[in-house]
Amino acid sequence: MSTISWEQFEQVELRVGTIIRAEEFPEVINSAYKLWIDFGKEIGIKKSSAQITDLYSTADLIDKQVIGVINFPPKQVGPFMSECLITGFHRNDNVVLAVPDKRIADGSKLC
Repeated sequence: MSTISWEQFEQVELRVGTIIRAEEFPEVINSAYKLWIDFGKEIGIKKSSAQITDLYSTADLIDKQVIGVINFPPKQVGPFMSECLITGFHRNDNVVLAVPDKRIADGSKLC
């Protein structure tokens, strides 16, 4: 495993946001959701596509706080433009979301 510098880590904008909208995404090959995440007043709402349908329903996701990388360039996913990457951990063939264990202000930066 290679190491990175503190300055390199600081360049990754890992922020907490609240999922305010979640929809099925039938246009993609691998089962996924379209998500709208509120990262607070400074950053605003960003969209993301997430392959998390095995462990979460759209109802489970509403009002859930997640950790996202907000400074990746936008990526076209089928007909949807993904603007951030929601983080998680692989468990077998599923992704478990990385979430804060206490509610905090949207837009807070991981430190």
